[in-house]
Amino acid sequence: MILLEVFWSFFQIGLFSIGGGYASLPLIEHQVLEVHEWLSLAEFADLLTISQMTPGPIALNASTFVGTKVAGLPGAIVATVGSVTPSCIIVLTLAYFYFKYKNLSSIQGVLKGLRPAVVSLIASAGISILLLAVFKSEDVTIGNMTLNDINFISVALVAIGLFVLRKYKLDPMKIMLATGVIGIFIYGII
Repeated sequence: MILLEVFWSFFQIGLFSIGGGYASLPLIEHQVLEVHEWLSLAEFADLLTISQMTPGPIALNASTFVGTKVAGLPGAIVATVGSVTPSCIIVLTLAYFYFKYKNLSSIQGVLKGLRPAVVSLIASAGISILLLAVFKSEDVTIGNMTLNDINFISVALVAIGLFVLRKYKLDPMKIMLATGVIGIFIYGII
């Protein structure tokens, strides 16, 4: 019975957490602390810390952690499956309708209209990451930056990585791994 409760709770969280992992945290808090009282407030704070530290989506990590706490390994599996099931259903439904109606001119118009938005969102994220890598401080703005704010080691690593990527057409994952190892070596010395 507890496994069914865990599944249903995280199914609801997965269904209504529109906006990503951080948007699901109030839903997780409501289910875990108020509805079922599976965790204390201190344990919920630990849950947030662990969910952010471990690789993967925060909501998925949180569901796995809570499931483990409530019902061990079966609870972790059930909570994780409950958390991702709504997304899988929605994506499969959208894929079905896309493949069924993809040749309609109105659908093509909508998709062509969405392309610039998707490209701009990806570019915005890329620029944010690049600015975090290039500048020593997170609060540097265009108007108040100086030459001292630039992290020249990071700029050199980015430039070398881009050069190697364009010149030798290597796998981007290998370049990221190599620049990461170089960065660990350089920043470990400094």
